[in-house]
Amino acid sequence: MPYRYVWPSELDLMARMAGMTLRERWGGWTREPFTSESPSHVSVWETSA
Repeated sequence: MPYRYVWPSELDLMARMAGMTLRERWGGWTREPFTSESPSHVSVWETSA
């Protein structure tokens, strides 16, 4: 299957279009800060109730 990298900003847009907001974003599972140098991210969105 073909895969492509999805930028966090693209995920933010899709979440916003689905009525969700970004709650937290880390640079990994140990909650290190997400920076421009981070090779990965963990993002948490929540529904806007």
